[in-house]
Amino acid sequence: MNLERVSVVVTAFNEEATLARCLKSVRGFGEVIVVDSFSADGTLDIAREHASVVYRRRYVSPPDQKNWAAERARNDWLLVLDADEALDPDTRAEIAALEPGDHAGFWIRRRSDYLGRTIRGCGWQRDKVLRLYDRRRGRYPDAWVHEEVELQGRAGWLRGRLRHTPYRDVAHHLTKIDAYTTRGARQYIERGGRAALINMLVHPPFRFLRMYVLQRGIADGYAGLVLCLLSSYSVFLKYAKAWERARTA
Repeated sequence: MNLERVSVVVTAFNEEATLARCLKSVRGFGEVIVVDSFSADGTLDIAREHASVVYRRRYVSPPDQKNWAAERARNDWLLVLDADEALDPDTRAEIAALEPGDHAGFWIRRRSDYLGRTIRGCGWQRDKVLRLYDRRRGRYPDAWVHEEVELQGRAGWLRGRLRHTPYRDVAHHLTKIDAYTTRGARQYIERGGRAALINMLVHPPFRFLRMYVLQRGIADGYAGLVLCLLSSYSVFLKYAKAWERARTA
């Protein structure tokens, strides 16, 4: 696949800590589009230094932002990245050598770092995203969380991985949990979710046990313990907000 015929789409908000690494990893692609949601830090300056095209647009939802950017790309094949992700050299070379054939898109696995450590367990070892796709045969459906491209056609797999640093520190993790669980609670209610109070009590401890014991988060040391505890808290907070939302509706 000729990299000149692939457009890169990056959505960003207050990502000055990670955006430069992301954009440097995709130099040489046909174009790099950054859509900034009115960041208050240095994100916009970094985007203007490294990207081909920079837009500023009010954020509604992840699919809305990504679909909007995809419609403005020059090329039909897109690589969609979050600002906290980056291509490693092997994955970049794999995309350059790729023959799509009848595939409409490709899954890419992610290797994620947390608190200075590459996480090998916690369920993150199976993390995957469908980010390389033909926009003529793929689009993000409406969703507040867990957005993924829906393809009209077959999806293949890349052998390489994306490098992913979703949280800079515990404070940043907590900030993202607050925003993410608000959207998650809204989606839960809109899709007919019930028994939020019961789920608030039952699901968090099971999430911790699954990630820490069954998915071997215990082997990731202190970072794994913190990650599993905060993931459990995130589940609790989502259902607590859903219960509050339903009670006050």
